This record gives sequence, structure tokens and C-alpha cells, in this order.
Amino acid sequence: MPVSVFTNQGQAGSQSYDLPCRLKAANPVAALVKARIGPPIRIGGYVKMNFFVQRSELRDLYDKVATGERISEADALRLFESKDLNDVGAIADLARQKKVGNRASYIINRYINYSNYCILSCRFCSFARKKRDQDGFELTVEQIVQKAREALKLGITELHIVGGLHPSLPFSYYTDMLKALKALDAEVGSSRRDDRAAQRAVPTNKLYLKCFTAIEILHLAWLAKKTVEQTLTELKAAGLDSLTGGGAEIFRKEVRSAIAKGKESAEEYLDVHRTWHKMGGRSTCTMLYGHVESLADRVDHLRQLRALQDETHSFTGFVPLPYQPENNDIPVENPPTGYDSLRTIAVSRIYLDNFDHITAYWVGMGLKLAQVALSYGADDLHGTIIEEHIFRMAGATSPQLQTEVDMIKAIREAGRTPVQRNTFYEPIKVFDAAPTATETEAPSGKSRVLEDNLATA
Repeated sequence: MPVSVFTNQGQAGSQSYDLPCRLKAANPVAALVKARIGPPIRIGGYVKMNFFVQRSELRDLYDKVATGERISEADALRLFESKDLNDVGAIADLARQKKVGNRASYIINRYINYSNYCILSCRFCSFARKKRDQDGFELTVEQIVQKAREALKLGITELHIVGGLHPSLPFSYYTDMLKALKALDAEVGSSRRDDRAAQRAVPTNKLYLKCFTAIEILHLAWLAKKTVEQTLTELKAAGLDSLTGGGAEIFRKEVRSAIAKGKESAEEYLDVHRTWHKMGGRSTCTMLYGHVESLADRVDHLRQLRALQDETHSFTGFVPLPYQPENNDIPVENPPTGYDSLRTIAVSRIYLDNFDHITAYWVGMGLKLAQVALSYGADDLHGTIIEEHIFRMAGATSPQLQTEVDMIKAIREAGRTPVQRNTFYEPIKVFDAAPTATETEAPSGKSRVLEDNLATA
């Protein structure tokens, strides 16, 4: 239902969006205005008001978001520095509502890390190993295909594949991997279609290959002795559907040098994505926060992402990643707290006005805190994820997977409509109806994943 935002003079703004919560506006409207609470947001015969933001020092930023005015870097820093998390969250929630209404999404996916051998030695990374290390690993293409085959039986629609910068694997390893996975999808897809013809109830969702970070693309270009565009063209022909957003860390040069010396520059990261976007590809992007960066560094990072999105319009979503300090070499006195994670997600939603989706990455945050983030600007919980290594090796204590039942339940409890999505945040299934018996029953196993996954604060 369309919404009009009214100013103190009673003039309607030009923005329309949907709001999930409705309060009847029979007599309360006059009473609230008389009480000088502030201007209402009116929906037909209903009214929704945020009692606190209307009197907040951030009221002008709330009004900017309500009327569709872009906030500045100074505004973003002000939001980061605000001590009133609930006010910041209320503004972010308004921005979220304008973008996606009452929906929140998840994806059924599987992570595959093909190898953790890496020629770099980033200080924040607990995943990378050298060839001399006993706990290093390297999967064959056949092993990767087998993992994918098993995951397809669970109904995944995405394989998320990344690894270290391997010192000796040839470029053909990566193209052969993509081709083999596409062939597997065609084989399983044909079986699905046969089943659907017989049963009329089996979905035929496409399997998307979301693979490689920007630094991996640069490494593969070096291996193949090709330009970035030529490398991406060959990978796309082999079956690459989307780039991952990993490796962005923090763009400011001084911070990047301190935590990831030798890694690609901010300009190189952005240029890989720009090149992919110009080829018609889409990707996500990230920010690693909570280590040695300042709040101003975070704003600068968001500024550069917003600028590229203005140029290409091909980022599908933004994923803030909380730093995991337990097994890393960067000494951090104050690692990311629940407060900081919610604040970062909220400011990202408000500032990145040209991004449709903000993801609360439950692997790094814990599912319970990610669930709360759905009221602080996030509209996506990421994926069910099987066998995620990078965050767990860094010290994350969240499980390696969530069931679809857990994801749906978490979204419903937050007051949102669950949506199963694909790699590009496009809906596959919308759960508008009341929960089914399958959704409400506890997942099998020794423990409840949702109960064991405690948020940090």
C-alpha cells in the first residue's frame, strides 16, 4: 500500500513504500500531533510513527531518508558516532522498508573452499597455509564435483567457491572445475525435469556458480598471462555466474597495508568488479570491520562502493563482515560487539541508497544477532551454508550450517515474510502463508542450532 510522508505543514512527500506495522488512526492522530510528537507517516486510514526519532538529534537524517534525499559522508560519520543505536536503527529500518517492504531473504547454498594454500600472508587471515603446513588442503576437481553432487540432493541453488592464491595450480584447473560443475548441473537438472514431469512437484531451480574474489581473479590473470577482462571472459564461458565480494577488507591504503600487505589495492579490487559489471556480470561486495580501521575509514570504504554502484548498478548486495580476532595476528583491543555490528549494518543501509540489499552474515554474527539485524536495516540472512572454513578457522563459533527451517523461523520471528532467493537476490519462493507443520517442527539432531548459536554483545 502506498505511503505518503507528511511534513509539519501537512504537505505530502513524493516517496511511496510499504510498511508492515499499522496503527489505526481514528482519534490517535490528532492526539499525537497535539502532543507535539512530530509528523506522522500515513497509510490510508492508518498511521505509523516513531516516537523517539521524531524528537532525536538525528531527526534531519530521518527526514532525508523519508524524502529520498541522499545522505553525505559527514552524515554517515555522524550516524556511526551517534550513541543512540535505536534511533540509527529506526532510520535504517525505514530505508529497508522503502527498498524491500516486509520481506527478508535467505539462500540455500553450499560453500566449497578448493584449497587453503596461499602465497600471501595477510595478518587477519587464519585460513591460509603454506605448502609446508600439515593442515593445508587442496581438492581435486573430482572431489569438488562430488561435494556439489551431494549438496544438490539438499536442494541448493548456489555454490560459493573461493580459496587461497595457490602457488602452483594451473589456470586450466579453474576452468575445468567450472565446466565440470556446469555439466553436473545439466545432468541433475535433466533428472529434476524428468521427476517434475512424473510428480508435478519437483522444482527445477538453476544452480549458480558464485566463485572467486577479486584478488583471485588477479592471480588467475597472472597465471594465464591474460588481462583481467580476458580472464573473466574465459571463466564466464566456462560457467562462472557471479563474482563473490570477498577481499575488500578496508579500502584506505594505510589500513590495507597494515592488515594485508601485498594484497590487491582498493583500486584493483574495484576495477575487477567494474570490468565484470561492464561484461554484464553481477557481484556482491563486502567490508571487513572491527580491527584497526577508524569509523572514518568505514565511511570512506562505503563511499567508494556507492560511487562504483552509481557507475555500474551491478552490485546485488552488500555484506558487512565482522573481524574475528581469536586466531589472527592483528592485536585488537575492542573487537566487534553486537552493538557495533548492528550499527554498521544500519549505517550501511542508510548510506548505500543505491544498493537493494544488505546482508546480515550470520556466520560471523551468530544467527540470533543476525535476526535482530533484520530490524536494523538488513533484509537478508545469507545462506544455509555447508562447510564454511574461513570464518571458523578465524575463531567464529557459529555452526557450519543452518537448516532452511531455522532460517524461515528466524525471519518469521523477526516479523518478516521469508523469501528463498537465488544468487542475485531474486525470489524463488515466498512464504506468505502461515507456517506449515514442517516449518514449525524442530530440526533433527542432538541440539537446536538456533538455541546453540549465541550472539555476542
